[in-house]
Amino acid sequence: MFAACADPKAIEGLTWATCYLTSGKHLDFYGSFITVLLLLAITAPVAMALGFGGAMAARSQITPLRWFGKAYSAMVRGVPDIVYFLFFVIALDQGIEYLNFLRVCPDTSLPVFRGMEFHVCPEAKVPLSTAAPFVFQAYNFGIAVITFAIVFGAFVANVIYGAMQAVPRAQLETAEAYGMSQGQVFRRVLVPQMWTYALPGLTNLWMILIKATPLLFLLSVKDIVYYARELGGTKTQAYDYPHPDWRLYYFLGLLVFYLLMTKLSEIVLSRIANRLSKGQATAAGEAMRKATI
Repeated sequence: MFAACADPKAIEGLTWATCYLTSGKHLDFYGSFITVLLLLAITAPVAMALGFGGAMAARSQITPLRWFGKAYSAMVRGVPDIVYFLFFVIALDQGIEYLNFLRVCPDTSLPVFRGMEFHVCPEAKVPLSTAAPFVFQAYNFGIAVITFAIVFGAFVANVIYGAMQAVPRAQLETAEAYGMSQGQVFRRVLVPQMWTYALPGLTNLWMILIKATPLLFLLSVKDIVYYARELGGTKTQAYDYPHPDWRLYYFLGLLVFYLLMTKLSEIVLSRIANRLSKGQATAAGEAMRKATI
């Protein structure tokens, strides 16, 4: 990056450290932190939307829709996350390529499954083999976001469903007695009240989502875990910056990063919980009321 870094083996001391920490690989490493934060920023609202939809479906008066909502929550929650991630990523990737196969391949009469192997014509590959490396990373990241959102959306659905059930029935009946329609009761009473009960569970899910981001490494996304392993591993004299095994220090840096993320999340979510608990007939709300007496 600097002129003094042209020959890494001819420098030492602070100059060597500066050149080492500003090399291209390290710049990619720093950028991978943005990848993790971007995953959280996209996945959280998408999972919340899927979870809210799943909870609504589970409460629906339409039987098939209610079965679908409950099955979605139960099936995803009943499978270990890592198994679902690996299975769904492969299944979704092959499903996309199969649809593309039907659209662009000249001979669609050939079976795509030949024995245990999946084959499509080169034009149906997603992304194409001639695509830039960034396209492959963006595609894998998109698949990862979909997978994370579906998995955590199922947990969110279960939390929101339970929170809706926890809202006192008397409040809903009182609103109905005042002449509110079912839609008005839902929008003005049920949904605002249920967040108080849902927030503790959603807080736990947010923490779990943060801790689950290293699974990006298993989904072919070059995240912070990938670069920490690659950069920290032993580098012989064949490399520009030879060094012994420094993985301990790189992973220690990741430990600090995740601890800071969770601590910041705790502070923000605690303030949100206190704000939502004011005036509510819950244990937290009652504690706040007594504290002001």
